[in-house]
Amino acid sequence: MNADFIMAVQELGKEKGIEPSILFEAVEEALVTAYKKNFGSNQNVRVDLNRTSGELHVYAQKHVVETAEDSANEITLEDARKIDPRYELDDIVEIEVTPKNFGRIAAQNAKQVVVQRIREAERGMVFEKYYNRENDIVTGVIQRMENRNVYIDLGKAEAVLTVGEQIPGEIYEYHDRMKTYILEVRKTSKGPQIMVSRTHPGLLKRLFELEVPEIHDGLVEIKSVAREPGMRSKIAVYTKDENIDPVGACVGQKGMRVQAIVNELRGEKIDIVKYSDDPAQYVANALSPAKVVSTEILESEKICRVVVPDYQLSLAIGKEGQNARLAAKLTGWKIDIKSETQSKEEPFESAGGEADETAED
Repeated sequence: MNADFIMAVQELGKEKGIEPSILFEAVEEALVTAYKKNFGSNQNVRVDLNRTSGELHVYAQKHVVETAEDSANEITLEDARKIDPRYELDDIVEIEVTPKNFGRIAAQNAKQVVVQRIREAERGMVFEKYYNRENDIVTGVIQRMENRNVYIDLGKAEAVLTVGEQIPGEIYEYHDRMKTYILEVRKTSKGPQIMVSRTHPGLLKRLFELEVPEIHDGLVEIKSVAREPGMRSKIAVYTKDENIDPVGACVGQKGMRVQAIVNELRGEKIDIVKYSDDPAQYVANALSPAKVVSTEILESEKICRVVVPDYQLSLAIGKEGQNARLAAKLTGWKIDIKSETQSKEEPFESAGGEADETAED
């Protein structure tokens, strides 16, 4: 091998962001295989490649024993000491066995191995990059659709948005740019497989972290997220700073911050509510935009009984029970809702159920 080959390997490593030493080690491993294949040897050998000049040396490695039964891989202590008197039993003796025309054979094998190792290293770097970004957002371009799955080009990698992770009714067009949430990164023989989602609550959480500086900086904290993808979401926010309105920070001036997120989620409605350590107040906030007259907490049963104005009952429950259902998911409390008239005519029983979802919208 000549110095030009060595320089080419070094430059290629730098260009691809791969340590040249990794490529040289791969070349040496390949040359061991090439030697055994072309010279019919079952010897244990080591290849030494000078990483400056390209000079090659092949050494047979022999185990020092009392009686050598395998002459290819063993040598007696007596013969070993003829080479160097310092050898002892169980040492390894190296004897140069470099063939005269090995350089030409080596160059052919080395080129193939370097190309292969670069592919493997690039796949490894892509895997590490995205594996470290699990539970994060990525932006990509829709590349193709097969069997209702959407394949998204992320640059050096491809993400898969399966049917189960797609927002119901959302339309995907070729070349559209879209944000998705990384669920899992798997290693495969063809490179990393990146599984993404448009329905995961984490997508909404990360969108707020990107859009709202106060959340990014840790001044406002997202306590909980509840989603019915494509329809409606609720997010509970909190701050220790009395000078910051956590809901206002998320809404933004003229609603610009939350609107940017609504647009990214193709019109999904988002309720931003203030978190409270007081469960009664938290549930009341979570039922927004409905107003609450009173709340009663049944701690042992994890139930919150809520009374709302008569004209607000359907708003509190929501279409097909959606508002009450999302509030329950957000807070972790079962919510039993009645209007003021209902609460007077039919007082709450000892074990309230979930919200009456049969109310008119």
